[in-house]
Formats: sequence, C-alpha cells, structure tokens
Amino acid sequence: MAQAVRTQHNRLAFLNSDGRSHPVENTLATVTLVLGAIAVFTTLAPGLHLVSSWVGIVGIATGLWSQFVSSTTGERFMTIIGLGASAVGLYIGIAHGGPFGGLF
Repeated sequence: MAQAVRTQHNRLAFLNSDGRSHPVENTLATVTLVLGAIAVFTTLAPGLHLVSSWVGIVGIATGLWSQFVSSTTGERFMTIIGLGASAVGLYIGIAHGGPFGGLF
C-alpha cells in the first residue's frame, strides 16, 4: 500500500474534504450556522424580534457570501442550513415586529 491513511484530527475536518485547508471559507460557514441558530432561538421570545430580525439579516448576508466563495460540499451544506435558519429567524422576527421595532 503506497498511500498512507489520513486520520482526521479536527472536528470540522469534513469541511476540508479536498485535503486542503480553507480557513476563511470554514469560518464563514460556521459563522452562518451560528447566526442562523441565534436567529431561530431568539424567535421563541416575541420581545426579541429586533435581535432575531437583525441577526437573520446578517446571517443571510454572511451565508450568501459564504456560498459564493465555498470550496467543498461540507461548507455548502453548513451554509445552506445556516441560511435557512437565518431566513426563518428573519421572517418570524418580522412577524413579531420587524427590525425597526414597528416604527415603519
């Protein structure tokens, strides 16, 4: 056997499925997923509609950029999950009062 078996040492090693390191792309995908989680979980309290709306907007913008520069399928998978969660958080935040607190 000429090739050595590679072991994955990092928890997010599935993001680098092509064997190269992508620190910027991995960070964008992770940030998108975290922002999506924050946007969804803040919709559970209707009083946090400002947080869920703005975090949803930032999560969508980050996710779109992450999708544009992503290199591997793992990054795209995490980005799409984060984008969906950010969109749900934004929409429910708008339903509860919107990003401007009901001024408009």
